[in-house]
Amino acid sequence: MVPKGLYMGGTTNNIMVQKITCPKCNSNEVIKWCKRKTENRGLIQRYKCKSCSSYFTIDDGFFRMRNTPEKISQSIDLFYRGVSTRKVQEHLAIFHPHNASNVSIYKWVVKYAKMIGGFTDKLNLNVGEELQVDEMEHHRRKHHTTRGIETNWFIDCIDTSTRFMVSSHFADKRNSKAIKKVVASAKQKTGNKIVICTTDGFNVYDSVVRSVFGYYNLKKGIVIHNKVTQLKGEGFNHPIERLHNNIRARTKVMRGFHGSINSANAILKGFEIYYNFVTKHQAIKKCPYELATDLKLGKNKWLDLIYTSKEEKV
Repeated sequence: MVPKGLYMGGTTNNIMVQKITCPKCNSNEVIKWCKRKTENRGLIQRYKCKSCSSYFTIDDGFFRMRNTPEKISQSIDLFYRGVSTRKVQEHLAIFHPHNASNVSIYKWVVKYAKMIGGFTDKLNLNVGEELQVDEMEHHRRKHHTTRGIETNWFIDCIDTSTRFMVSSHFADKRNSKAIKKVVASAKQKTGNKIVICTTDGFNVYDSVVRSVFGYYNLKKGIVIHNKVTQLKGEGFNHPIERLHNNIRARTKVMRGFHGSINSANAILKGFEIYYNFVTKHQAIKKCPYELATDLKLGKNKWLDLIYTSKEEKV
């Protein structure tokens, strides 16, 4: 998938122009007008609008970026596979003549996690009947220049059939407002497909599930609230606990989230994207999005997701 006015042939590196629209006046009377030479991204095609005489280049999601799309998507992928930003910087220095700083890599992660997340959050999902909801305690550094640990919570829910992480949110507190935000978002994405909502024994879930799915639906048995309390020997919610183990393995080596709830939320939103669309799940032998959505992504899934997100935004 590519931005509006473009289509792709063969691989993600082969981008051809099909139809261009002027961003200023929305006219289709556009012609090619020389190329702009950049230091690190090569030649970029410029266009001229015959209606308003303005010049422009296509914003494909990497507008005014000083590094190639392949290099940026490679850095994001390495980061979510467990490599720190400084180690990613060292890796890039070996294979690319123009190196980026570790701060630039961090900004890429946050920027494109938000961009792709805005698109994936609007997808209609083909999920099963059971939704598991849980929260994970996370100790975050208060500020990157001062000492102190703050306890926050990562709240998420997963479809047990496709293993798709339907919704998630990194919150400063574990309360009904934060949990309801996640469950309500999951309900909106899945429609009326959910029959069983499985949670642990945390008391807040009673009112949240009743509020989101409806009191009468629970009373009539249309929706079942399945509470699994480990302290009572009822076992674990294995699919979502397995997901939390993956998240802990990645965040354990992170040196705080730079003292910001918003940046931590963006980083974990990127992990949600990585888990759903990039890496294969061992249980289903494929990426969760292949079962839960109708998207078709190529080999470089990060790059295709960025192009698709930009196209939908336009």
